[in-house]
Amino acid sequence: MNSAHEIDYRLAFDLAPIGMVLSRNRTMVDCNQRVCEMFGVPREQLIGQTFQLLYPSADEYERTGQRITPILNAKGVYADDRVMKRVDGRFKGETFWCHVTGRALNRDAPHEAGIWTFEDLSARKPVKAELTAREREVAAHLMDGLTSKEIGKALGISHRTVEIYRVKLMRKYQASGAADLIQKLVRG
Repeated sequence: MNSAHEIDYRLAFDLAPIGMVLSRNRTMVDCNQRVCEMFGVPREQLIGQTFQLLYPSADEYERTGQRITPILNAKGVYADDRVMKRVDGRFKGETFWCHVTGRALNRDAPHEAGIWTFEDLSARKPVKAELTAREREVAAHLMDGLTSKEIGKALGISHRTVEIYRVKLMRKYQASGAADLIQKLVRG
């Protein structure tokens, strides 16, 4: 029996102002209209696909999965800003900054089933420089305020290697120092 006060949760999911995806084993099993608009593809082309479709490279997809698993195991939730790729439409192939938040339904098997949200940050944080996959990862951690040692630990590389990427980012963004680099990364 439907009363006037009951909420149509399917309609709320479909019309939510933020992109939402339900997943099983890193495969999209449902998504809302905002995700389709954000990535430029109809729902039918996303359902049954892995999240790899939304990443700039297969390597970034794999490394992100490995990086977030222990965090999902420990906390049950994960969030970060990362560069994603539009799948189709007039902006096909365009990369953009996206805030991604996820919740594992089972912490012991975090990729088994999850709820993910995607917020397009391109209006306030455009991707201006052409960055490699590793540069994008280092940049995302720098914007989160991590030190080179913390970034190295998170990415499984030495802090000296992180420093090399930081220098490359400073050159690409013509930054005068670490604070200037972070400011330019945040602004795009």
